[in-house]
Amino acid sequence: MWTLPNILTLSRIVALPLLAYLMWWPGWELGYLLAFALYSAMGITDFFDGMLARSSGAVSKLGIFLDPIADKIMVATVILVLTAMGVLRGPYVGDAHVIAGLIILIREIAVSGLREFLGGLQVSIPVSKLAKWKTTFQLVALGSLILGQGLPNWIVMAGGIAHNIPHTVGLVTLWTAAILTLITGWDYLRVGLKHMD
Repeated sequence: MWTLPNILTLSRIVALPLLAYLMWWPGWELGYLLAFALYSAMGITDFFDGMLARSSGAVSKLGIFLDPIADKIMVATVILVLTAMGVLRGPYVGDAHVIAGLIILIREIAVSGLREFLGGLQVSIPVSKLAKWKTTFQLVALGSLILGQGLPNWIVMAGGIAHNIPHTVGLVTLWTAAILTLITGWDYLRVGLKHMD
């Protein structure tokens, strides 16, 4: 039970309150830089816990249960705090960038429910390559949005508008992740519908 992969997974969950605290103070650049460092460390543990579990034969039921939960609550925590702090805001569409975050959250909840339903029928849904790309864009997006708050002066002018480079990268990749989320979510739903009366 207390294998290194499981400890790494649990460390991500335990670190979430600190991550939220570091992002809770708009204008605290050091806090956001520390949050970016912590977020990056959490992403690295996410990569290594799965790899270590498979390579050492330490895949456990606890790890299978906790890993996706840790991923989802990390994403939800970051999206909710960034929204609360007004970070999911940008040029042209203002607060509408929150919609991209909402799409991601809705998909995470819906797919979790679908997996639970299909698990009762002994049906598993493999993770597609497109879903892995979605996860990559999502992680890059949230990290960039955090980093943008830590580096507010990293700006380039375009079309007469000042763009914070990491923040802009974060918004673009967030929308990319949201689009991929819709596509992969629909793919999962189609599979699930085949097993529903």
